[in-house]
Amino acid sequence: MKFFIILFFVTSLFASLHEKSAMVYYGSEISYPMVGIHDYIIVQPDNIDTNRHGFKLYRDKMYAYVSVGEVDKGIKEYSKVKKSWVLANNKAWKSEVMDLKNPEYIKFLFDDMIEPKIKRGFKNFFFDTLDSYHLSSKTQQERVANELALVNFINEFHKRYPKSKLIVNRGFEIIDKIHNSVDAVLFESYYKGIGGKKLAYKDVSDNDRKWLDLQINKIKSYNLDVICVDYLKPNDTAKAKEVVKKIVKKGMIPYVSNRELDIYGISSKNAVKREIFTLINETRLDRTLSSAHQYGALVFEYMGYVQKLYDVNLGFPDVKKMGQYAGVVIWFQDYYKDPDKLIKWVKKLIDNDIKVVFVGNFGINTKESASLKLLNITLQNTSLPKIGVLHKDKMIGYEVDPPLSKIGLKVKAKIQKPLLEYQLSDGNTSTLSAFTSWGGYAIEDSFMIDIGNDNLWVINPFEFFKQALSLKDLIVPDVTTQNGKRLLFSHVDGDGMANRVEGDFGYYSGDVILNKILKVYKIPHSVSVIGAEISPKGLYPKLSPELMSIARQMYALDNVEPASHTFTHPFFWGKIKNDNLDEKYRLKPKGYKFSLENELKKPLDFINEKLDPKHKAQTVYWSGDCIPRVNALHYVHSHEILNINGGDTIITKISPWLSGVAPLGLQRGGYIQVYTGAQNENVFTNDWLGPFWGFKRVTQTFALTNSPRRFKPIDIYYHLYSGSKQASLRALEYVFDYAIKQDVMPIFTSEYIPKVMDFYCSSFAVDGNEWLFSGLKDLTTLRIEKSDAMVDLNFSKEVVGIKHFENHTYIALHNGGKDLYIKTIDKNSSKTASYMISSNGKIVDFKKDKNTQTISFKGHVALKLNFHLEKGCKLRTKPNPLKRYTKDGSLFLEYSKAKEAVVNIDCR
Repeated sequence: MKFFIILFFVTSLFASLHEKSAMVYYGSEISYPMVGIHDYIIVQPDNIDTNRHGFKLYRDKMYAYVSVGEVDKGIKEYSKVKKSWVLANNKAWKSEVMDLKNPEYIKFLFDDMIEPKIKRGFKNFFFDTLDSYHLSSKTQQERVANELALVNFINEFHKRYPKSKLIVNRGFEIIDKIHNSVDAVLFESYYKGIGGKKLAYKDVSDNDRKWLDLQINKIKSYNLDVICVDYLKPNDTAKAKEVVKKIVKKGMIPYVSNRELDIYGISSKNAVKREIFTLINETRLDRTLSSAHQYGALVFEYMGYVQKLYDVNLGFPDVKKMGQYAGVVIWFQDYYKDPDKLIKWVKKLIDNDIKVVFVGNFGINTKESASLKLLNITLQNTSLPKIGVLHKDKMIGYEVDPPLSKIGLKVKAKIQKPLLEYQLSDGNTSTLSAFTSWGGYAIEDSFMIDIGNDNLWVINPFEFFKQALSLKDLIVPDVTTQNGKRLLFSHVDGDGMANRVEGDFGYYSGDVILNKILKVYKIPHSVSVIGAEISPKGLYPKLSPELMSIARQMYALDNVEPASHTFTHPFFWGKIKNDNLDEKYRLKPKGYKFSLENELKKPLDFINEKLDPKHKAQTVYWSGDCIPRVNALHYVHSHEILNINGGDTIITKISPWLSGVAPLGLQRGGYIQVYTGAQNENVFTNDWLGPFWGFKRVTQTFALTNSPRRFKPIDIYYHLYSGSKQASLRALEYVFDYAIKQDVMPIFTSEYIPKVMDFYCSSFAVDGNEWLFSGLKDLTTLRIEKSDAMVDLNFSKEVVGIKHFENHTYIALHNGGKDLYIKTIDKNSSKTASYMISSNGKIVDFKKDKNTQTISFKGHVALKLNFHLEKGCKLRTKPNPLKRYTKDGSLFLEYSKAKEAVVNIDCR
């Protein structure tokens, strides 16, 4: 069995979400939202970057492909293959059949094909080409000898790696001797297969299937899972669904894909498509600066979808391999150089039933707009004034109405529903926004308009993208909230620890932050330092002892965690070339040699060894422009360093626009950069020119990102230099006083970052009102965009709490990375039960049976708990709370000092 690259897509399910399922994907760009819900994920290991967060989430489900009986001539390890190991050639697959009896070859398998993959992070394996010895065995004696060698190899693998799971392809003749060493058996072609020199699609004969049934029954007798892979043409989705159903009825795990296995196939359960392919042009602007990312990503993320930016300069991807996308958005800030090529590619998307949306413009100059006729659109420049609005949908005028006075384009299109249609002075019309049979468009002043430095939405982006792309309403993994409370964290960039203090309230700015903030506000704080500022080998070697002492005092506090703000504070991360950064783009400590290791890892080692041995600094706060490129992101991910900063969320009462709210983060090269929750005081003080009290206005950001939609947690993000001035210190105190009065759960920054990473990689499936979620390790909240949503708590075993807030319902989970099952029910259902409403502490343990619940909590501050109790239920807690009272039908517990508690609910 030879695998290459997979992508085929499906939306509906064919069996219970509790049925096991499989995915085989050998492509270079794996989609973790697509594969994560499966129980068996078979991959080509050379195409998998094991440093990515998705791999780490699903590592226990992933199986690395290894060809045992044959070696492909194209693999990098082929140079080590000796001719004496080769028994025959497999011309169909251009590979060589190997001698499993040869000890040198067995050593090669372990040393070169298996062990390096384990060192890279793989744990489980899929052994292919087990039956290839049949191609070289000319006598019964040779066949028996080869089978014995194969048995010995597989059992030796199990002996060496007892914690590794193993899937084998076929191996029917030896299953009696290896069944204790394997976890599942995969085979191909039960109903639909491939064969002949051209590997044509063909039906499997009844006789062949009867023989397979005998082998399958033997495998099942050992309680092993059986995975059946069938082959069909990629566009034959209806037939694929039919085959999947038939395989499920046979008691096997189905997988149906095309002959080349280069598309996502379908199994008994299949992931919801939640990736939005967004085509941009990065010729002039980095992706962080593109309007698609700055304004579009947040909208999709709030709805539970993930924006996948793609630079058109890389060439248009193969449409047949784009089945995992929920839709495609064309978002150019200028015109594309080859309009015919663009529109022909779009037409292929449409022909493959992928919805497409154009926003801002069509990416085409009106002089070259003839190609738009493929989409039944004509485009002309016009100097004719608009004399009236013929049609204005309710989603137009979201933040501002479109200006009638503006002269622009005359657009005619074959549309299903106009959204904004103007009457022109010549009697003609121009439809600037509409839904079409293939998706829709919103261009010019029907989409967004600029007013000064502000960018305002004319169209309601949530409704527009949802309807144009036919996006499903999702239960959304939510990073802003935990256990029903909005998250609160504070992180500090290390700039200015040595700044002299104005006035008589301290000496160094770091002293002031230590004594006036960290010691006073007993919530978690995450404080970074710049290596070059405090190190003896830095800029101020004479001051280093005093500055290091301040840092040690900070990190000695139980409510402070350490972090690094790099060593030389790079100003422009994009200027790093060949692991070097010119001095003019960073601080200049004497004798320093720049490298990513010296900049990112060694400062953390310095903190852990010299400043805070009891904790582990594990986070870097990006410096300068906060735009790390793939080189820096690869480094932090490969060294398991968390990262945050960037994003520029600054929304205030003066500029209360959605465009002022940044996304959760950015994906670049498969790596995740996590953004802050709000901007720091440098922005609110006009680059530290004043007013120095300006950071008070960040509380407006906190309020506007909480309602009517909660986009962000509360993140008090500032620099150590805020301690150097009376006004800036008072502003900080004002902000902290505001934040701790909110209904929040305080956490460390290092606890927030993995939640965002989980969001981008989580995978889920739905069947009616039942949902399956996978990949939620640190992210423990789901949001339903209804004010009164309920879940079946008997079915949803890992649901601990339900909190209704404004137009949202937050579902609190206890999981730790396990697959989660959720069933929504009507709010008036009789299946309701007692549940937690909110807690400002983590759930560290949760046990539930038919009548009782035991919940263990642990927080960073004194606990505040809130419960809904059904009539007749009793609640006991240890220790006893300071206050216990009922309000609005729910029970409140407030503890004086206790940060840990165990609650028992008895409904017998």
